[in-house]
Amino acid sequence: MSAIAILGCMWGDEAKAKIVDYLGDTADYVVRFQGGSNAGHTIVVEGKKYVFHAVPSGIMYPGTKCMIGCGMIIDPLGLVNEIRGLEASGLKFDERLFIDEKVGLVLPLHQELDAVNEERLASAKIGTTGRGIGPAYADMTARTGIRLGDLGHPAYLKQRIKELYDYHGQSLDSKALKEVMAQLDEAWQVLEKYCGSIETILSDAYLSGARIIFEGAQGTLLDRSWGSYPYVTSSNTIVDAVGIGSGFSSRLLDEVLGVFKSYVTRVGEGPFPTEIHGPLADQIRAQGNEFGSTTGRPRRIGHFDAVLGAYSARLNTLDGIALTLLDVLSGLEELKICVGYELNGKVLITPPAHPLELSKVEPQYVTLQGWEEDITGVRSKEALPANAQIYLEAVEDLLEVPVKVVSVGKERDQTFKIDM
Repeated sequence: MSAIAILGCMWGDEAKAKIVDYLGDTADYVVRFQGGSNAGHTIVVEGKKYVFHAVPSGIMYPGTKCMIGCGMIIDPLGLVNEIRGLEASGLKFDERLFIDEKVGLVLPLHQELDAVNEERLASAKIGTTGRGIGPAYADMTARTGIRLGDLGHPAYLKQRIKELYDYHGQSLDSKALKEVMAQLDEAWQVLEKYCGSIETILSDAYLSGARIIFEGAQGTLLDRSWGSYPYVTSSNTIVDAVGIGSGFSSRLLDEVLGVFKSYVTRVGEGPFPTEIHGPLADQIRAQGNEFGSTTGRPRRIGHFDAVLGAYSARLNTLDGIALTLLDVLSGLEELKICVGYELNGKVLITPPAHPLELSKVEPQYVTLQGWEEDITGVRSKEALPANAQIYLEAVEDLLEVPVKVVSVGKERDQTFKIDM
């Protein structure tokens, strides 16, 4: 048996889906356990691009079953459209997708509230994707939310929707209510066959020796509790969220693999100690195609931050690192890694908790020599340029976790393992 969690360990967009896809060829199950359609997971196979928002990346393999846990939030009509789009690309879903009946739903109301909240916050906005994820999670916490299983009970659902609109002080006349009910019924006609309890399936699968991959969304530094609050996502993203969001205890995990980019990016607002601007940032952004899969927004660019990286490694008790987009650094004369922060005359090796303090730190760097070679055809650590090997080893030493997987390009086969 084998259960592995693959987690983003910075501010998201670390190419988690590529690592899930690379390691998922022998997986029996791939499970999403938090987040929603604000996640944009991209896989490129033979030049063809696939983007996943709620569907687990394991759907790429015909023999793999995929699960959406109750820790997620789904837009039912959006999920239906995603399924249909992927089916049109040749992917099969029958008897391969399982959605927990307890998963919360995003309604049009939540998207409206999301937009209003961001506009109201103005300069203090969080920088959400506008998909309604935050308001939907808030309603689940307030116990006013709607769950997928509710769609099978129309009278109960109608009353819950009325109460939800009342809770938010929103009017809902009979015509509007009828439209909402019709939309949800349309989604239910498609999603009902996938609906059930995934906890029992996962328990039986684990005991029977199945190989299970838990696919994280967003990243550790966006964790609702442990990230750079309030500039965070609305779910917990660290390893312990596996049990909460799927019913499969994180105590049963055999391995936790943390995904890091070879540099750092961030989308939206919030502190970013190693952020860089100007020609260097533009070069990395262009070479790495650093634009959001969900929003299309250009990502902010920064040097690798080993202070926040080590913090993330501790929170997730990482067994290994998957280092992605190493090829993007080819051609850079120098590479900087942040090894400490200076704040008020003191040097810190752990990040301050308050966002105001994190935004004021002065990063302390070590500078390494870059490499000129194109490494997209490399398939082993030994075949990398000497300076690229030194860069990998510096990341390992600073985070005190071994690099086990390296990605050097967009394609599935532009990835290799490092034998320990």
